[in-house]
Amino acid sequence: MAETVAFSKATISRIWQTFGLQTHRVDTFKLSADPQFVEKVRDIVGLYLNPPDHALVLCLDEKSQMQALDRTRPLLPMRPGLPAQQTHDYIRHGTTSLFAALNVATGTVIGECHRRHRHQEFLKFLTRLDSQLPPTGEVHIIMDNYGTHKVPKVIRWFLRHPRYHLHFTPTSASWMNQVERFFAKITTQRIRRGTFENVRALETAIEHYLTHHNDHCKPFVWTATADAIIDKVKRFCQRTSETRH
Repeated sequence: MAETVAFSKATISRIWQTFGLQTHRVDTFKLSADPQFVEKVRDIVGLYLNPPDHALVLCLDEKSQMQALDRTRPLLPMRPGLPAQQTHDYIRHGTTSLFAALNVATGTVIGECHRRHRHQEFLKFLTRLDSQLPPTGEVHIIMDNYGTHKVPKVIRWFLRHPRYHLHFTPTSASWMNQVERFFAKITTQRIRRGTFENVRALETAIEHYLTHHNDHCKPFVWTATADAIIDKVKRFCQRTSETRH
């Protein structure tokens, strides 16, 4: 760039620093092509900002294929000026999946690990979820469009439990499901930092984290209105359309 615009490299560097330009980084984005995007956004945001009286709002999803990784050398603890260190190479001991439901009002999470990620395991989790919720009252469930959530046996389960009301996020918009924020926390605070000699050790660590989280939980605060989200997506679509042409 310095050669092209006939400036010195130092001048180019100062300009980049002044405007916060990070030429070495590239982020990715994904726009939803759901034809009912606007309706679904308004529906889910309405549950977050104005939940129905005397009803539970739960965000439900699965964090699948979590690997039990065992490092080839022991962890080196942190020291003054140095972070904790672990080897780059590892041994894989298998995977597990965490099925979880986040209570939007309280931040508590009901979770359960399964070695497989099928509709059979999802039905087992739904049965456990139902047993741990109050026996009466309406329940609104926010979840994504994963195929496991829509198989006939799962549909029949919800038909037999009419107090549950389903709200699906738009396709390619998992960021609207608040349980994804919990998955990010458990990944950075426990799973990614851990060393697990087998899958059971990983599942035990997840169970302990769930217990600690529920003992100290706070709800996530949703502030974006539906109009603000839709306007932002609209501006972004216009920007990408202009860039393409």
